[in-house]
Amino acid sequence: MKEQYELYTGDSFEILKNFADETFDMIFVDPPYMISGGGTSCQNGHLVSIDKGKWDKSGGIDADFDFHKRWLSECQRLLKPNGTIWVSGTYHSLYPCGFAMMQLKYHILNDIIWFKPNASPNISCRYFTASHESLIWARKNKKGRHNFNYKAMKEGDFPKDFIKKPNLQMRSVWAINATPPEEKKFGRHPTQKPLALLERIITASTSEGDLILDPFMGSGTAGVAAVKQGRRFIGIDNCAEYVELARRRIEDCRRLL
Repeated sequence: MKEQYELYTGDSFEILKNFADETFDMIFVDPPYMISGGGTSCQNGHLVSIDKGKWDKSGGIDADFDFHKRWLSECQRLLKPNGTIWVSGTYHSLYPCGFAMMQLKYHILNDIIWFKPNASPNISCRYFTASHESLIWARKNKKGRHNFNYKAMKEGDFPKDFIKKPNLQMRSVWAINATPPEEKKFGRHPTQKPLALLERIITASTSEGDLILDPFMGSGTAGVAAVKQGRRFIGIDNCAEYVELARRRIEDCRRLL
């Protein structure tokens, strides 16, 4: 890999076939939640449709599970022996992903709760306000020896996370605001993750120069965080508009370094 990052447009499964076994040090995946189908949600205090696109439509419980198990299997092939994977999602996607990971004999290290202090309210007033997402951190099997930058997590400066106490071990609940407007200046993606979240993930589990993969890249937040911290990055998305958005964000980050 000559460049610090490479972006690909197309079907992830087809593109991933071109990479050799044990290529990546870390993989971050925010897979489709499979929830687009006429429902509604709250965004900035307004009722909005949750039809994100064809890529987010469910094919049914069995088909959705097969999809998750298929990409998880491919990621397992691509991880280095000591590599780890982070899977992000809500209950719509994370439960089947966790079950598939157990079937594939991944070794789960942690489940992380990403608490959003500025989460949108529940307009219907019929449910608890959804104010968190979850992440599974795992290595490809029990035999590996994963990278964990314990000191950076314990002694690092996280002033906006009121849960993290100075010089104490970082807990598995992280308080990070939802994506701020300034991170959407080049365009919007319906499931864009905040840069602070990806910076913490990459700092915790990789070293400078490591190669990171995001097979469902979206707006490219993982790529921005990777480049900002001196890692290498490969991102894939089937939407050319989002690939260009990711490229613009990453190039803007490189310009500011």
